[in-house]
Amino acid sequence: MPKAKPKQRPGSLGRVIVLLVVAFVLLYAVLIHGHDVAVFNPKGWVAQQEMDLNILSMVILLAVAGPTIGVLYFFAWKYRESNPKVTHDPKFQAGKAFIIAAWGIPVAFMSVLSVVMWAQTHRLVPQETIASKAKPMTVEVVALQWKWLFIYPEQHIATVNFVEMPVNTPVTFELTADDAPMSGFWIPNLGGMLYAMTGHVNNLNLVATTPGDYQGSTSEIAGAGFANMKFTARAASQQDFDSWVADARYSGGVLDAAEYAKLLQPSESNPPTLYSSYETGLYAKVLMKYADDMSGMVMK
Repeated sequence: MPKAKPKQRPGSLGRVIVLLVVAFVLLYAVLIHGHDVAVFNPKGWVAQQEMDLNILSMVILLAVAGPTIGVLYFFAWKYRESNPKVTHDPKFQAGKAFIIAAWGIPVAFMSVLSVVMWAQTHRLVPQETIASKAKPMTVEVVALQWKWLFIYPEQHIATVNFVEMPVNTPVTFELTADDAPMSGFWIPNLGGMLYAMTGHVNNLNLVATTPGDYQGSTSEIAGAGFANMKFTARAASQQDFDSWVADARYSGGVLDAAEYAKLLQPSESNPPTLYSSYETGLYAKVLMKYADDMSGMVMK
């Protein structure tokens, strides 16, 4: 006499759903809640727009994926082998209404998502200057091994592993590199990432909306000192920024050719350093070093 097949309890699907919900809650509680996760804690206009776009995209995708996964598990449970109450009809064919719904609903949701993404992607392109009543400023950035050099052409000062900017002021970071691997310049609290490469200038436009100190770093492996290639990005009031610039002009060293040659040497965990002045045309000279090998393409 053949053995009876074990019956699956009707509550199995419900238990799976409950377990998934509990797993999600635990994941949120352990990894996100109470932690300063930079990408979930926007402090700049670009970062806030990206956060809102991510949430909207997630809602749109879940509106499609949620019911789809639910139906998948429902049919897997209902038509399980041990359920004698349902029958299998190999000649069954879905009607036109089902076909239209099965294809039309996902297409409609994806069309909405595509329209939103298209508009926002062009609106948040890194090279676009951010509209503001405040006068924009420029900071020239040179990725070195394994440190960051910031040059202020308007204030005539320079810093290493530290950059300060006024809040609500658009800042154009002109990114390049000197004798260093391609490095991803990233301040997660303020916005997206862009690469610094030798012989190229990539423009990344950001604006901080909340005063504070935020960690910046390279976003991908760039050699032995990658883990310590970090810097502090400080957003301050205009008054505090002006005071900091004045202090730097009087208390900083001089970034001449000899000092820059030292910076070119690979080093890790460099402390923040201020320079009251720098060699004239330093940033242009960095670009010209690679003019024979590359065209010095400027991405704007």
